[in-house]
Amino acid sequence: MKRLCMGLLMVLVCNASFAQTKLFTKTGSITFFSKTNVENITAKNNKVLSIWEPASGKIEFSVLMKGFEFEKALMQEHFNENYVESDKYPKAIFKGTVENSNSISLTINKNNTVNVSGALTMHGITNQINIPATITINNALVSASASFEVLLADYKIKIPSLVADNINKKIKISINIPLYKSL
Repeated sequence: MKRLCMGLLMVLVCNASFAQTKLFTKTGSITFFSKTNVENITAKNNKVLSIWEPASGKIEFSVLMKGFEFEKALMQEHFNENYVESDKYPKAIFKGTVENSNSISLTINKNNTVNVSGALTMHGITNQINIPATITINNALVSASASFEVLLADYKIKIPSLVADNINKKIKISINIPLYKSL
């Protein structure tokens, strides 16, 4: 009986400490992909900052636009100077909520399918988005991933008519957080 009581007490203490925890990473990655008949374009940024508070569900992402790396240097230059205007709009920011976040146990190994909703600000424009995501708990290690699409027009990103056939109007964005750590 003593062992059972001690075990229950340990579980409650662990859950209480996790409930008050903020998790963060500076090593998340965001990849975007544009597919057309003319050319596929991929860029990746491995310096994504994210903070997640499981108890409230609040989650934030911040990424420097100049941190995206392309296969071709000219694509990277055009991306930063002409399309997203990185000097004028240096960051993309997401502030939102992981729905039912408080129901995710950080001590039980499981892939948790969740819905994340909030405001994505990019190129000076803010839009509400709603995306499915997966939060994985494996031996008390927390990782996350999501994939969604954005329309360039929704963020007033203009593509010159000369290269309009080379860039899809809808861009696929993939997010990978390999490890959240306690803040």
